[in-house]
Amino acid sequence: MDHPLSPPEAVALVRPWRTATLLACAVAALELLLLIVLGGALIAKEAAAPSARPKARSSKPAAATEQQAAVLHRPKRVAVKAPPVAELSRSKVTVLVLNGNGRQGAAGAAADRLRRRGYRISAVTNAQRMDYARSLVMYRRGFDGEGVRLGRDLGISIVGPLDGLRPGQLHGAHVVVIVGP
Repeated sequence: MDHPLSPPEAVALVRPWRTATLLACAVAALELLLLIVLGGALIAKEAAAPSARPKARSSKPAAATEQQAAVLHRPKRVAVKAPPVAELSRSKVTVLVLNGNGRQGAAGAAADRLRRRGYRISAVTNAQRMDYARSLVMYRRGFDGEGVRLGRDLGISIVGPLDGLRPGQLHGAHVVVIVGP
C-alpha cells in the first residue's frame, strides 16, 4: 500500500459491511424464532391429537367391529426354520482346526477331541490372527447341519457360514474350527 487511508475514508468503507452484517443476523434470528414457534406448535398439536380425536360412530353392529379388531390384532404367523440336520456321518466330515488364541497346543488338543468323536482332521495350523475372543465354527455352503452338530459336540455356540477363508485354504475341509481362549 502506497499511502494509508485517512479516517473518514476508512469509516465510509467499513460502515456498509457492518450494517449489512447486522441486518443479516437480525433476519436469521427472526427466522430461527419463527421456526421454533412453528415447531413447538406442531409438536404440541401431535401430542394432543390422539386424545382430542372424537370417536367415530359406526353403523356396523358391535359384534362385527369386535370381530374385525380381533382379526387386526391377531399375531402373525412367522415361519420358523427347522434347525439344519447333518446329512454326513461324523466319520465323513473333514475338519480344519485353526489356533486363534496363540497358546501352543490349543488347536492340537481340539483336534484330538474331534478325532475321538469320529471326525476326520484335514489340518491343524494357526489362524491368520491370534486375537479371537471366543471359539467359533464355520461351515462351507451346504454343510450347515454338520457345522451346527460340530459346534454342539465341542460346546461352541458361535456357528456360521464360512467367512474370511477361501475354499482353497480349507485343505478340503467341510467345516472349520477356530480355537479361542
